[in-house]
Amino acid sequence: MNTWQRRALYSAVSLGLLILGYAVVYDYGMATFEGEPTTFLHSLQVVVETFTTTGFGSDAGWTSPAMNVIVIVMDLTGVALIFLALPAIVFPLLEETFSTSAPTHADLDGHVVVCEYTPRGETLIEELERREIPYVVVEPDRDRADDLHEDGVSVVYGNPESEATLERVNLDAARALVADSTDESNASIALAASESGTRVIAFVEDTDVADYLTYAGADDVFSPRRLVGESLADKVTTAVSPELRDAIEISDEFEVAELTIQPGSDLAGVTIAESRITENTGAHVIGAWLRGAFVSPPGPDTRLDEHSLLLVAGREEQLEALKRMTTAETRPYRRGNVVIAGRGEVGSTVDAAIAADGLASVVVDLADKPGVDIVGDATEEAVLKTAGLDDALAVVLALPDDTQTVFAALVIRELYPDIEILARAKETESVGKLYRAGADYVLALATVSGRMLASTILDEDVMDFDSQIEVLQTTCPNLAGRTLAEADVRARTGCTVVAVERDGEMLTDIGPDFELRTGDEVVVVGTDEDVNGFTALAE
Repeated sequence: MNTWQRRALYSAVSLGLLILGYAVVYDYGMATFEGEPTTFLHSLQVVVETFTTTGFGSDAGWTSPAMNVIVIVMDLTGVALIFLALPAIVFPLLEETFSTSAPTHADLDGHVVVCEYTPRGETLIEELERREIPYVVVEPDRDRADDLHEDGVSVVYGNPESEATLERVNLDAARALVADSTDESNASIALAASESGTRVIAFVEDTDVADYLTYAGADDVFSPRRLVGESLADKVTTAVSPELRDAIEISDEFEVAELTIQPGSDLAGVTIAESRITENTGAHVIGAWLRGAFVSPPGPDTRLDEHSLLLVAGREEQLEALKRMTTAETRPYRRGNVVIAGRGEVGSTVDAAIAADGLASVVVDLADKPGVDIVGDATEEAVLKTAGLDDALAVVLALPDDTQTVFAALVIRELYPDIEILARAKETESVGKLYRAGADYVLALATVSGRMLASTILDEDVMDFDSQIEVLQTTCPNLAGRTLAEADVRARTGCTVVAVERDGEMLTDIGPDFELRTGDEVVVVGTDEDVNGFTALAE
């Protein structure tokens, strides 16, 4: 019971006692001063009429001075009570009825508890809503909680570090808890949730204190900046490596992978039809990332640009043949440096990851600190030339400010039109600007973190934490007895059926005439939204 509710209860009890007291006085006065005895119920009626200013009925016109004084006092008391009741009871009641204040509890089951609302939490919520998985955000700021509630977010107001608050969101029945506040608060949240038995996932900004969150009870501890750095490094090494990397294995011989088209390769600048990928390699193109936009399936006239990213499926030897088509023969593997602009958490992670793959790097930073090769501004032509961008494999923009990153991308693209630019964005809104500025590949901290959370909580396979491409194997009872052409899965959902498991055998050579049977498990690839659409269609 909140403050105004307690106040309203006390006021109602006091008012009832006061009315009863006046009824006793009025009953006595009528018998003693007016000589007209009446029933107590009639006296009570007169008092209520007086307090509500609705009149006195047949009792109007008293003759004795004492009775007139009693009525005058009752009149004044009734008017005073009206002015007191409006702000104390009526106004709060109306406000409670029509307000958008966030609740303080949630009765859910199998849900995800998100402690505090952040951009990465917003991405996670989008993923959960797509899958119709319940969630609740615990927000300690009252105004922010009210705003989120008004915007339709499932939120409760409360302190996420409090065990009482976590009990009010039914943590014991939750699927997972996500601690997404400061490092110190996340440790406190983990401790508060440790007795619930629910899986606790925590973010950490300072990786040096990650162990302390584990000690506090977190089951998984993630560093968003380190994850972004590793993902950026993986894109660099995947593009220059002659081997397939990070492919998702569907069966012993069948895989789904992403391949980057290098400048000067056989596929750079040609259309899907001109590339004859399927005819030459046997691999199938499921989709393509073109300047940050995912197209599935790419049409025959879709032109593949340098640094476009292909989503493909096939046997290992087919994908290896396609890998050779995406690589420039005139540019030997592992030649040239990777220039890294920025030596923060992201930059140092990129540096360590590509060094582990045998690639050399040149690190540029404004501050002279360990690991920095060139001290200077990454937007200045002289600094970029000294860093060796003329012969560099790629440049990774790991600057702390999105405005600096956008400007650096503009400068580098103007000076070095053919170099591959990979960038990290602090804010999701900056991703589009970076692509327009000339970046070939952009990772947003919030997007990567939210996707990582979703894949961890739901235990699913994704191609990349940034790409929103999911591989799903599931039954399809609604499609049994129909061919793939009749089911028309790609046109109806955007997903591509890449394989079918039947009686323990993975069938990969499937065409439009392949007929699905009861008990078949299909393997489909598509965006999160497309996969959700396929699930609804198939089941």
